[in-house]
Amino acid sequence: MRAWQVHRPGPMAEHPLVRATLAVPRPGPDELLVAVRACGVCRTDLHVTEGDLPVHRPHVVPGHEVVGEVVAIGSDAAAGFAVGDQVGIAWLRHTCGMCAYCVRGQENLCAESRYTGWDADGGYAEFATVSAAFALRLPVGYSDTELAPLLCAGIIGYRALLRSQLPAGGRLGIYGFGGSAHLAAQVALAEGAEVHVMTRGESARELALSLGAASAQGADDRPPVPLDSAILFAPVGDLVLPALESLDRGGTLAIAGIHLSDIPPLNYQRHLFQERQLRSVTSNTRADAQAFLDFAARHRLQVTGPGYPLDRADEALADLSAGRVSGAAVLIV
Repeated sequence: MRAWQVHRPGPMAEHPLVRATLAVPRPGPDELLVAVRACGVCRTDLHVTEGDLPVHRPHVVPGHEVVGEVVAIGSDAAAGFAVGDQVGIAWLRHTCGMCAYCVRGQENLCAESRYTGWDADGGYAEFATVSAAFALRLPVGYSDTELAPLLCAGIIGYRALLRSQLPAGGRLGIYGFGGSAHLAAQVALAEGAEVHVMTRGESARELALSLGAASAQGADDRPPVPLDSAILFAPVGDLVLPALESLDRGGTLAIAGIHLSDIPPLNYQRHLFQERQLRSVTSNTRADAQAFLDFAARHRLQVTGPGYPLDRADEALADLSAGRVSGAAVLIV
């Protein structure tokens, strides 16, 4: 099968992503074999490829926003899937199910958690595998290329929105406006929030306004109103300070990324006093995924972004790295 592998993590200019011809994987006893039809291009793929995240699997195939068709089922896979079913493969692919975090519904914090496109080969390929217990049912009414970004960009944006503790009808600030942010903004707007976007790209600001944002300005500009909550999607630690400073009393800033550059020193009075909060977001649970996909089934989300054939996966990641992608890019297999 055609695939791409990360051979030597480094800047995209050094071509760390390499074409490969690999054997079609065989599903384990509890797994599904999926013929990939589309795979979203996520900033986490870029972090794996460029080495911001440590190597977990040498020569890994990236990609964890996979939409495809079940073509084979392992002998011990739980009932509920059949050959021909459409399924999604997301970032979280394994937890122990027994630790304190798993038992209390925080499987995203499981020390034994494993991830698609980092610990196991992902969707920058023609076929991929997934445990039946972690395969996702997908909402109807969306194309494959619209569904793919929902499987990480959408799910993580949804969890980040929960972590931001946005009050009903509150004012939400969004810093960075790529694949995840443009979906989280639509969820917040559908729930009655007032959304203000801070991002560097003019096309991203135009997209934000077209989706219903109340304002859109530069990445480190002050929003026109105090914010009840904010989400930082851009992996830029320098933005933590202006985001905190823009919060109203008791406001919360959630950082959505798996990787963030260093945060400059905080000034307690300016950035944290008056019970402002700073919270991280770590992966998601399957309950988060199901809740978001159920929301997407009830509320038609606009999924914006360019499509690339699988053979141009390196170009898609390079465009993402350079800030040339508006919305969520998707590989079409």
